[in-house]
Amino acid sequence: MKNLLHLMGWLCLLSTSTFGQVLTVKDQVTQQPLEMVQLYSKHSGQISFTDSRGRVDVSPFKGFDSLVIRLIGYDQKTLSYGQLERQGFQLYLRENNISLRTVVVSAARWQQAAKEVPQRVSTIRPKDVLLQQPQTAADMLGQAGEVFIQKSQGGGGSPMIRGFATNRVLLAVDGVRMNTAIFRSGNLQNVISLDPFAIEKTEVMFGPGSVMYGSDAIGGVMNFYTLSPKFSADASPLIKGNAAIRWSSANHEKTAHLDLSYGLKKWAFLTSATFSDYGDLTMGANGPDDYLRKEYVRSQNGQDEVITNPDPMRQVYTGYDQLNLMQKIRYRPSENWELQYGFHYSTTSDVPRYDRLTLYRNGKLRSAEWYYGPQVWAMQHLQASHRTDNKFFDQLNIGLAHQLFEESRHNRDLGKATRYNRYEKVNAYSVNLDFEKALDGRHHLFYGLEVIYNHVRSTGTDENTSTGATIPGPARYPDGSDWGSYAAFLTYRFKVGEELTVLTGARYNHILLNAAFDKSFYDLPFASADINTGAVTGSAGLVYSPKPDWQLSTNLSTGFRSPNVDDIGKIFDSAPGLVVVPNPYLKPEYAYNADLGFAKVFGEVLKLDATAFYTYLQDAMVRRDYTLNGNSFIGYEGESSQVQAIQNGAYARVWGVQAGIELKLPAGFGITSRYSLQRGREELDNGTEAPLRHAAPAFGTTRLTYTRNRFKADLYAVYNGAFRYSQLAPEEQDKAYLYATDEDGNPYSPDWTTLNLKALYQLNRHLSLSAGIENITDQRYRPYSSGIAAPGRNFVMSVRAVI
Repeated sequence: MKNLLHLMGWLCLLSTSTFGQVLTVKDQVTQQPLEMVQLYSKHSGQISFTDSRGRVDVSPFKGFDSLVIRLIGYDQKTLSYGQLERQGFQLYLRENNISLRTVVVSAARWQQAAKEVPQRVSTIRPKDVLLQQPQTAADMLGQAGEVFIQKSQGGGGSPMIRGFATNRVLLAVDGVRMNTAIFRSGNLQNVISLDPFAIEKTEVMFGPGSVMYGSDAIGGVMNFYTLSPKFSADASPLIKGNAAIRWSSANHEKTAHLDLSYGLKKWAFLTSATFSDYGDLTMGANGPDDYLRKEYVRSQNGQDEVITNPDPMRQVYTGYDQLNLMQKIRYRPSENWELQYGFHYSTTSDVPRYDRLTLYRNGKLRSAEWYYGPQVWAMQHLQASHRTDNKFFDQLNIGLAHQLFEESRHNRDLGKATRYNRYEKVNAYSVNLDFEKALDGRHHLFYGLEVIYNHVRSTGTDENTSTGATIPGPARYPDGSDWGSYAAFLTYRFKVGEELTVLTGARYNHILLNAAFDKSFYDLPFASADINTGAVTGSAGLVYSPKPDWQLSTNLSTGFRSPNVDDIGKIFDSAPGLVVVPNPYLKPEYAYNADLGFAKVFGEVLKLDATAFYTYLQDAMVRRDYTLNGNSFIGYEGESSQVQAIQNGAYARVWGVQAGIELKLPAGFGITSRYSLQRGREELDNGTEAPLRHAAPAFGTTRLTYTRNRFKADLYAVYNGAFRYSQLAPEEQDKAYLYATDEDGNPYSPDWTTLNLKALYQLNRHLSLSAGIENITDQRYRPYSSGIAAPGRNFVMSVRAVI
């Protein structure tokens, strides 16, 4: 190994000798090389950029007395060639996000300056993840402070954005739509299939994104861009790797990660693997007793036994395991063409549904078993990028993807032998063609085509756990259902002048759905459901920047969500005593949204930003009471249950504000704060309005950061407002088991605040240590609508090695 390192060192020296004088630029804290750092001479107008090793030849700048060195997200420096020489041609840049000069991809599926985008876009960077050490991708979103996360179990995490969630927000991985035909209106945990260690950047675009992303993109779009292998800039291979281990006390988390990349001039490879083992989660000591886990069921030798929990703060049956794998291959046959293949795989162990395991019936725990089977997500993705100069496009991206989703549900009542098993599998295929064309310096087009096809398999069995006998049972969805989306879209950017940019777009989307119902178990009054419908959506926004440090924006947009297989054909129990049945008569819902935002930077020391929004949802699909063959109640899994169905329920409206502040203080200190306030109402059958379920209470974060040389610390508070009983949505009022009890005996969601501390120290270029204490005051709380209490005082430790 020692000889190999010596050889690599000689190769690097040999490669650098082919340049003139080489400057290396690194991050001040992580000591890692920085790519695409710009060196600019005002005198000559010459520009150079650092390569993937953070190196750049500065010989052409020899003798210059003023070199501007800058990279988005870092302090700009102006130095002379002589100063660089005296520093040994080693330069360290300090992170600084107080700027309007950022780049985003989500708005038009192509890179563009954020100051030309009228929608609010939040970015989560790898350095944020390195310091915060989130356990899952859901935690990563929540810790950023602008997305609310709901959890029903340990392996949970359902994002809420601007009053919308689940199948009204969209997940995309490397530009590929993750939402499928069975994304439900209930809480989802698909986002945990993504590995935070393998994510290069995350962008959250707030508000409707249907013009670029189609159905479901009403509340917002979460784009996850995974690690990509890098090419070598010279003849020597570019070898990079990361290894990390992490331990957390609240759920005895043990995580190990490894990624390795190998780059040549035309070929590059990257492998990533992460394994996590999560134990039962311990809640805090200070808070409502309603959340305590006082007893649980243990099944042994065919007998169910109710056990008194010796530690009621330990939430028994919240642990699970997870494995994530990723392999990428990148090939650049010429300067104008590039190909990349990506394989992603994620699976979990069985995941206990904790909130269902805490339900009582007639004074006793209702369920002996309630768990999700392994959640499997596998994606194969082939991308081709082409740069050219013709009258149709300057750049072309082609994306072909296949995704496999597998999930299952298993439940058995206390003292009963029958376990109900439901299995689902979705094969999702997609083709994306994205074009970019600069008509001139002021006019720009982004346009494309998208084809998506989902095939759903769904089966069910009823298993006698005493005898092992299994018989067919009702499926959750119509087996063999098909869902397809076919779309064309166009976005036009017009730079009216240096101060004003206009961005408009339109999309036509056609949706086809076919579902055939099995009448073997339920006497449904219909044999099939078919949807053949189209939707037109559009957006128009402008950004006005009277000065480089001042920005005003407004955006009008529409979004839509077409019924999917889950909406139109599902049979399941949404809560004890309630059963949801198919409704083949659903139609799409449409959202109409307005945003007004501003951002102002004061001397690269202070940044203020705020966005106000209002969304009106027409023909909203909501769950309401229903009749089946004239019956309001039917038998489901041995219990008489009220019949409900997803229906187009008049309207819903959401309004609110998102705000932020960043302040750079002397001596390496800084303050950052994020705050989100949203309120939502929906129309009921009787014409009155009630709170909207997914409009969360006000929430936010405030951080005091400190950076000095190779050390960084973050002392921060996370806070969440309260919802009184009258502020809960009607369906939440019926879920007393999720909430604390007020003085009148009604469920409510208390406010809460946690104090947290994280720190990172870079021992050297190759080794760093991270440590933290979450929930220092050991608060006992549940985020709104969650079925599991959040971690109590949690000690986090991590070691990371880099080559």
